[in-house]
Amino acid sequence: MSYEDRDTYGMYKSDMYKSYDEKGPGPRLMGADTLIGEDVYNQKDEDLGDIKEIMLDMNNGKIAYAVLSFGGFMGIANKLFAVPWSALKLDTENKRFILNVDKERLESAPGFDKDDWPDMADPTWQSTIHSYYGAKSYTDTSYTDTKSTKDYTTPPHRNDERIIPVAPVGTDHVKRELD
Repeated sequence: MSYEDRDTYGMYKSDMYKSYDEKGPGPRLMGADTLIGEDVYNQKDEDLGDIKEIMLDMNNGKIAYAVLSFGGFMGIANKLFAVPWSALKLDTENKRFILNVDKERLESAPGFDKDDWPDMADPTWQSTIHSYYGAKSYTDTSYTDTKSTKDYTTPPHRNDERIIPVAPVGTDHVKRELD
């Protein structure tokens, strides 16, 4: 089932290839609920399963993993895999995700049972998963396409419109200075 079929609020009712000046968020911004159940295929057009859950890092607001279900018969005894979100690419033409991994490699990937989830916040576990899929961690700040071009290291001017402070690199919070 594609995300257009689970579009409760009409976000994707118009053509996916509309011009950017038309209304609607997709496909650059998409509702998380519409992505649950989305099919995942590889480059060889092999069905790798579907997305069962999307894991959000509540400290930084980033998508960490898509939990993929693979194997089993009619939903029974499926193995679950946490796939780094950065390893998935949206295929808007076929309305599915692409994961660049062979089916055999996914079968031997670190997975888990629905009743025994791993500690996904554990840095060792995260490193293992990201290494396995050859993906950068969602906590990696070296992505050049996510860096701001504005210089936040110099004091702001009085007419600076910026309201939300930026946390220093390597911290998870902003230290507030008292007047």
